[in-house]
Amino acid sequence: MASLLELSHELLHCIFAEVNPGDLAALTRTCHDLNNYVRGNRLLHKDIYVRRYDEPRSDDVEPDWEREVQDLTKLERLMGSENKQAKLDALGFVAEQINHLVETAHRDNASSVNLDLLSQFFLDTTNVDAFLCSSSLFDRAGNDDQRPADTEELRQASAKLHCLFGVPIDIVASHLTHSYQRPDLSLSPDSCTRTQMRPLPTHTYARSKVYDLRQYTEHTLWGPFMDDGSQRIDWEKVEAVMVVLGFNLNRFTERSDGRWPRVWDKPFMGASPNSYSSLAPVSAPSDMEDEEDDGMSKIRELALSLDAQDPYGVSGTWMRVVCFLDYNDLYAFNFSNRITNDEEREPIDTEEAIRLIKIKLQVTKIEPPGSGDEGEDEEGDGMDWSNFRGERLPVVHFRGNSRSLHASWDPNANSKIRGTVRQTPEGEVRWTTFSIFHGEERWRSEGIQVGGLRSARGVLGNWFDKDFDIHGPAGPTAFWKVADELDEEKQGSMPLHYF
Repeated sequence: MASLLELSHELLHCIFAEVNPGDLAALTRTCHDLNNYVRGNRLLHKDIYVRRYDEPRSDDVEPDWEREVQDLTKLERLMGSENKQAKLDALGFVAEQINHLVETAHRDNASSVNLDLLSQFFLDTTNVDAFLCSSSLFDRAGNDDQRPADTEELRQASAKLHCLFGVPIDIVASHLTHSYQRPDLSLSPDSCTRTQMRPLPTHTYARSKVYDLRQYTEHTLWGPFMDDGSQRIDWEKVEAVMVVLGFNLNRFTERSDGRWPRVWDKPFMGASPNSYSSLAPVSAPSDMEDEEDDGMSKIRELALSLDAQDPYGVSGTWMRVVCFLDYNDLYAFNFSNRITNDEEREPIDTEEAIRLIKIKLQVTKIEPPGSGDEGEDEEGDGMDWSNFRGERLPVVHFRGNSRSLHASWDPNANSKIRGTVRQTPEGEVRWTTFSIFHGEERWRSEGIQVGGLRSARGVLGNWFDKDFDIHGPAGPTAFWKVADELDEEKQGSMPLHYF
């Protein structure tokens, strides 16, 4: 019988491709010949990779397959480890690898090997604590095993992982906290104090960050960006928005007796580029096409032409959620007590209002990359693009209208809408919208698309007064695409098929 080393390279390839990646390193240490065969064997490592993970979409530069296999083997070993400290020490590495797996996931997220593997990783609560709960939010929220990382970079990395994970972690803190809540005048002062000093869930701390008007500045664009004018994403702000909206959406689902489906309940679903997929379009009856006049035909042709040039997939029907505090509560929370700029405000244990809005958008204009920001007259956006990597995409303008799903008479939900989609110097996708009432712009929003270009997860950010009133109002918002079609009569009212 022939020994292993006497087999042809083709047979060795077929055998070793079935080896667990974690055992491959041990195999190379058995003898010099096997080490020479495995080390630097690009085809073998590629075969091992694509058998275990989603194959990355073709790019100009082929991956270093051996390095990819080694890194992901190390990731799997860390995620399966019982050593909590080792996990905490590896947060930066783990964040980088998970970002890579999400970015390269199959476009059909439901059949993605990468996302299924990541979901399995986070069934382990020690992984949740170490990697998803290491942002500043968990300095006050969370349990005894959830603590913020040592550096700002790692805290941001953990917040981003939480946003990609997509299922808000909203647990009750393990310590007593004084919270801001609307006073109940029927209670005695002692009773009020006792109700306010109690363990609070994570969403109360996230809410205090979202409604802290000190977060809304010129340099942050009043959105989820760093306070330095760079348009770098502040993932801790995005995380807070997600937690607050997730709590309110879940509560709305419970109160609607199931008429509103639960969203953001599947880990990592919709958090990868190009993960949005539309329902099959409904064709218009042929007799209607025959009656269409030449003018309407030209308008449709122009719209289709712009849509073909739009890399962001703007045109279509979107679902939006907006939450807000009663203005008296918002004002009291921000201006009743003076605190230092670096002091955090108390958690908010006060109910918010929620509005679900259907918006229909159509691309109206496409400009070259780097065109000026909203409200700027000068040419160029004034940003530093020297570190940008990848393809610069155009600036896409859109218009449309919004309609409240709660009540047709709601004056703050039914409006016209316009806005832009563009890249940031980091390569993230930034959305700016303006809500227009009776011809006058009233509200503005700034958000980023979690998961990148054409992700199914959609946009998370902040809404505020279009004149940047420092006294508010302001709050969290999100919107995600539900159909490429604009005719809502031909689509289901809430086809959240990708959640």
